[in-house]
Amino acid sequence: MTTYDDALALDAADPLAAFRDRFLMYDDPVAYLDGNSLGRPPKATLARINEVLTQEWAGSLIRSWSDGWTELPTEVGDRLGEVLLGATAGQTVIADSTTVNLFKLLHAACGLRPDRTEIVIDDTNFPTDRYLAESIAAQRGMSVRWISPELTTSVTPDLLASVLSEQTAVVLINQVDYRSGAMIDVNALTAQIHEVGALVIWDLCHSVGVVSLNLDRDEVDFAVGCTYKYVNGGPGAPAFMYVAKRHLAAAEQPITGWWSAQDMFAMASTYLPATSIRRMLSGTANVLGIVAVDEGVKLIAEAGLDAIRVKSIALTEFTIKLVDEWHVPIEVVTPRDAAKRGSHVTIRLPHARRITDDLIARGLVPDFRNPDMIRFGLSPLTTSFAEVWNTYDLARAMTFEQ
Repeated sequence: MTTYDDALALDAADPLAAFRDRFLMYDDPVAYLDGNSLGRPPKATLARINEVLTQEWAGSLIRSWSDGWTELPTEVGDRLGEVLLGATAGQTVIADSTTVNLFKLLHAACGLRPDRTEIVIDDTNFPTDRYLAESIAAQRGMSVRWISPELTTSVTPDLLASVLSEQTAVVLINQVDYRSGAMIDVNALTAQIHEVGALVIWDLCHSVGVVSLNLDRDEVDFAVGCTYKYVNGGPGAPAFMYVAKRHLAAAEQPITGWWSAQDMFAMASTYLPATSIRRMLSGTANVLGIVAVDEGVKLIAEAGLDAIRVKSIALTEFTIKLVDEWHVPIEVVTPRDAAKRGSHVTIRLPHARRITDDLIARGLVPDFRNPDMIRFGLSPLTTSFAEVWNTYDLARAMTFEQ
């Protein structure tokens, strides 16, 4: 059996272990394994927000807009794109929520394929994605073409091939399944979708900041994702949008606010969209939220995304090993092949809801997913192997008490 000393040895050898000290951990739980829902706050974020409040807001007041605030959505977007998405400058912007951004991108993508009638999405996708696909299809007189993937494999090429046609306008896919952690090959599926002349929107909420991406190389059309998970941008942090340069001139989004205008301060009587990625903006930038995202991106850049991915694999492998030593009926629904999983591990077992609640009550925080799954989010910059061992040791004891 794997021991606590084994976990401590892994922590001692971890080249990223020192990054835990870069995060605020007041009243820290015994173990926090829900970083794929909400990441911990970086200490640098506290200092940066204090600087914005005391110097830029209190000190310069409205002058701070012309001193740099106006450019934050694109400047931080470029940094996030370069570090986390494999995207060159001018294609990524920070704004709004994932839901609002996905609404914009779905409309933009459908508008680029006006003669096509179908949006393809899987019926296991995150609720927001499914709800938006249905509502936008209804608004545009289109239909939704549903696919039903297996939990542990997510969307496969064969499954996708069964629905793609000359009527497919856009395919909306999550790279990492929010339930099982199953990860899809962005390059292969993007190429397959392009073969039929359709466009793709990748939802990267459960992969950005923990999985190496190269959207430019893979010729992705659009992408969206949140920043409060592995990017540690904070609760409700603004999301990002990626629009490939080749689509910028023609992409039309439906929330045409003044920040998306060609000259936002002209207050023109006629709307002319910006020719840059700013055309995807709408209203006034969330300054405090964007600078928080910026600090999360800087931490990831310092640690190195490749090193983060290595630790992610090590944490998920360690977790699966502990599950295999847990001699009760448990199903690991996360792929065992590291190349096919993100950074969380999900198990299915009886009494999952009660076990999750009991763990949380004792200061060990995983995540429950209906109807019978426990999800363990492993955030490489903040999660220790000892935390994982403590959680499984207590969960194992609970099941033996059944």
